[in-house]
Amino acid sequence: MSVDLRKVKKLIELVEESQIAELEVSSGDETVRIVMHRGAPASYQAQAQPAVVTNAPAQIGPNDSAAGETFVAPMAGTFYRRAHPEAPVFVEVGQSVQAGDVLCIIESMKMMHEVRVAKDARIEQICVANGEPISTGEVLFKLS
Repeated sequence: MSVDLRKVKKLIELVEESQIAELEVSSGDETVRIVMHRGAPASYQAQAQPAVVTNAPAQIGPNDSAAGETFVAPMAGTFYRRAHPEAPVFVEVGQSVQAGDVLCIIESMKMMHEVRVAKDARIEQICVANGEPISTGEVLFKLS
């Protein structure tokens, strides 16, 4: 099976020009599927609005005191404290947050994901530096 890269490139151009979201073409035993994620920001610097909203519940960490909770990363990616470089940070240590408030943005697969707190809490500690790579389940915030 040999895919003609010129044909694939032409299909990508057609999808981009037509504004369709997805195209699948089959010929014999070959299938090419192209999916375009419209409106996804190309980078953190160009990001204006998050593409996807993720609600991640706070979870009790195994090594934390009974009174405190940890908020863990719902996905791997890059952690950002602000919507764009000139914007104010979403939260600061000591700040009270309400269910649904944005805590941070995680860039994953070239998409920006707003991460929101699931319940009212107070930010006790921010455990990750701005722009730092993170993995799923990594502690981002300590809450009370």
